[in-house]
Amino acid sequence: MQIYLVGGAVRDRLLKRPIKDKDFVVVGATVAEMIDAGFQQVGADFPVFLHPTTHEEYALARTERKQGSGYKGFSVHASPDVSLEDDLRRRDLTINAMAIEVTSLTDDTPINGQVIDYYGGLQDLKDKTLRHVSSAFNEDPLRVLRTVRFYSRYYDLGFTIADDTLTLMRQLVDTGELAHLSAERIWQESSRATMQLSPQVYWQKLFEIGALTEYFAPLHHAWDNAHIRETVQTALYFAGQMQLNLSQRWALLMSSLNPSLFTSEPTDENVNAAANLKEINNIGNIAKVPKAHTQFANLFVQQAEKISAINSLSAAEKNRSNPSLRCA
Repeated sequence: MQIYLVGGAVRDRLLKRPIKDKDFVVVGATVAEMIDAGFQQVGADFPVFLHPTTHEEYALARTERKQGSGYKGFSVHASPDVSLEDDLRRRDLTINAMAIEVTSLTDDTPINGQVIDYYGGLQDLKDKTLRHVSSAFNEDPLRVLRTVRFYSRYYDLGFTIADDTLTLMRQLVDTGELAHLSAERIWQESSRATMQLSPQVYWQKLFEIGALTEYFAPLHHAWDNAHIRETVQTALYFAGQMQLNLSQRWALLMSSLNPSLFTSEPTDENVNAAANLKEINNIGNIAKVPKAHTQFANLFVQQAEKISAINSLSAAEKNRSNPSLRCA
């Protein structure tokens, strides 16, 4: 039996970034051996176990074969004869497909600290490139969102997405595979990306490859207007720099849906408000956005429209629209 620290913990260790979670792969073990060692199995069909003390995840080395649509359409094969190289081959990006061998199931001290790298992750880290491990990348549509999330996470370090990986991502979008993702997974990836230091690049890249049309169609339509797109992307950039919370960032993104905020031309305020709120609510329902974020976005867009028009109001109109000014 051999145990390896894998994935994000290895990547972030090499990048000298804080390690939030540790995941391990166990080669040469059976389900029975893991249970006998005190590990708790997670799910009946998936060979992942929780450590009895740390509750960190230990997975048996496995391979996957595409059998259906979406990210759940896979059959999983786990057995003692699956190698570490086989297991790492099924991962998304080369920088997530590296490993370090540790002492045992009960001691995660590295044996020698040597990084095991079958697929060029070390070179891609050096080159600051996000690259797929194999052509199997395009079997899982969730990898489109994951790749762009990592892009937003490491954008400030200068990372880019490899051209051939972008090609596979566009192919996945064109096949309609993203429609098979659950709304919950869409929101999980999108909300995490929106909380990165550079949230604007996540939404920008999804727009560029056409990946917004399935769950965020009104946003894609709004961003056809370059002025709206660039203004909101700039706002999201500053939101990341100022460490605004998720509701605030989501509200800035949803402000894209109110074109009157981006023009000095007079508009029908009541018609705009109703249409904007409907689109924000529709996105919230389709993408399973928590209600608190949708409600905050609605309030923000309503108030922003009033504020954006303030310079065109006369002193008397400003007084009528603001009771606190009348009290003063």
